[in-house]
Amino acid sequence: MQKKSYPIKEVFSPKLFQTIRNYNGKALAQDSLAGIIVGIVAIPLAIAFGISSGVGPTEGLVTAIIAGLLISVFGGSKVQIGGPTGAFIVIIYGIIQQFGLTGLMIATVMAGILLIAMGFARLGSVIKFVPYPVIVGFTAGIALTIFSTQMNDFFGLGLTNVPANFVDKWIFYAQHFTVNWWALAIGVFSLLVCIFMPKVTKRIPGSLAAIIFATLVVWLLKEFAPAAWGVASIQTIGDLYALPHGIPAPHVPNIELAEGQTMLSLIRELFPSAFTIAMLGAIESLLSAMVADGVIGDRHNSNTELIAQGVANIVVPFFGGIPATGAIARTMTNINNGGRTPVAGVVHAVVLLLVLLFLGQLVGMIPMSCLAAVLIMVAYSMSGWKTIVGLFKHRNRDFWVLVITFLLTVIFDLTIAIEVGLLLAMVLFLMRTNEQTHIRTLHKEIDPNEDSESNLNLEHLTIPEGVEVYEIDGPYFFGIANRFDEIMLHVSGKDYPVRIIRMRKVPFVDSTAMHNLSMLIQRSHKEGITIILSGVNDHVHKQLMQGGIEQQMDPHNICANIHFALRRASDIMEQRAMNKD
Repeated sequence: MQKKSYPIKEVFSPKLFQTIRNYNGKALAQDSLAGIIVGIVAIPLAIAFGISSGVGPTEGLVTAIIAGLLISVFGGSKVQIGGPTGAFIVIIYGIIQQFGLTGLMIATVMAGILLIAMGFARLGSVIKFVPYPVIVGFTAGIALTIFSTQMNDFFGLGLTNVPANFVDKWIFYAQHFTVNWWALAIGVFSLLVCIFMPKVTKRIPGSLAAIIFATLVVWLLKEFAPAAWGVASIQTIGDLYALPHGIPAPHVPNIELAEGQTMLSLIRELFPSAFTIAMLGAIESLLSAMVADGVIGDRHNSNTELIAQGVANIVVPFFGGIPATGAIARTMTNINNGGRTPVAGVVHAVVLLLVLLFLGQLVGMIPMSCLAAVLIMVAYSMSGWKTIVGLFKHRNRDFWVLVITFLLTVIFDLTIAIEVGLLLAMVLFLMRTNEQTHIRTLHKEIDPNEDSESNLNLEHLTIPEGVEVYEIDGPYFFGIANRFDEIMLHVSGKDYPVRIIRMRKVPFVDSTAMHNLSMLIQRSHKEGITIILSGVNDHVHKQLMQGGIEQQMDPHNICANIHFALRRASDIMEQRAMNKD
């Protein structure tokens, strides 16, 4: 059999290089307009995600610029917009607290390498099969965690060294809850703008309008309000962070290892976090690309998209940036404003670069409570509460997988939640597959009306005396193999010295099934029982040959269909009767 080859272009084929061949002025105008709008929308989000992750506004903007550019240039989707997203806030904050910024850099580069490896291993289509309840569970958990991290700035508590753990964080808040009423007023005002601006016009994003209005109000208050009013207590970005003034020069930090620690041991410690970043990035970007495909009627290359995400996450940390992925909100903004090629994503990155170079002082005037309000709205959008309510009405297994993933995300951390969530999803899949596979025991006759084998005009087939037929309907894998083994152990060889295993509806067998079948044949041979296989398809037959099953049996006892199997069983019973005489 000739081995199928996979040309490199099937794995890595950036959409930019495909679409640019027939590019024209009209497409450039559309993409430029969309890119400018998306760039404006991305400004508050990039700043907010950077600050909330524990780094700063410059790092958020740098990530959006560099990652956005690389994902658009090398990505497998025509309209995907890349950058920092809310999903990473929790994991980034945790890594920084435990390993510092150097640890974050190493974990992000490792995640990028994992993403590239997944792309070249053609795992893009596999990741899209992560069950929806798992995705909703950890997304809702992230949303609640993001919401909880914004309480400090929203209420103007002014707390430092806030615990990363969800429960400890709220205990800390309760112990130090002293509201800054000016900060709260600005936060509530910003929240109302975010909520009601889309009802006035959808052309101006609510987050951008909130930042413009809140910044203007705070500036006016600080300039003209009496000092006795206490407006100076309203904290802005410039009060807490160095203002952005350009793209930082690439650098490799000095890695300081703890006593007794080696670089290899540090990588081992960071690998779970890197795996979580890679999985989050892969899932979020591919889901975003799939949604975009449905809107524009295109088909993205998932493996190319993973490679582009990997390249972005390898490069960005050397400029001080944070993990990035495809952002569905910005991608949909791009589509809705006419963007149809990766050029729009390139323009969006240029817009953000201009902001970083020339508007740093204005960025520093944005109130922290306003950014908190923007992120509260992001958390609300991420929560997926409608899906949760819908699943709650049924409270089936999917709902409990969602609940467990959600609780693990909130109470423990995202790394554990993703690992356990994926494990639960696999267990759930195996349980459902197990339930779909049935084992029937037939005596006396076979009714052809119950789903006869193809191309056979069967009458009621009589099962000879001393012969029992077992029909396996579905995949024959370890769960079913063990159940079938238990059934066979309780059947007396004296009553049924010939047993037919009907496998016409078995699409595949696994190693456990072949092992159990081999042991059954050996045990039956010792007990004087004959095993006949019926209706084995070519694929399963090949597996049985490779597993050595065929060598353990008389070749005549592997029959093409039930006709031949019953005839063979009848001959064996007649031979046994003659031998007794």
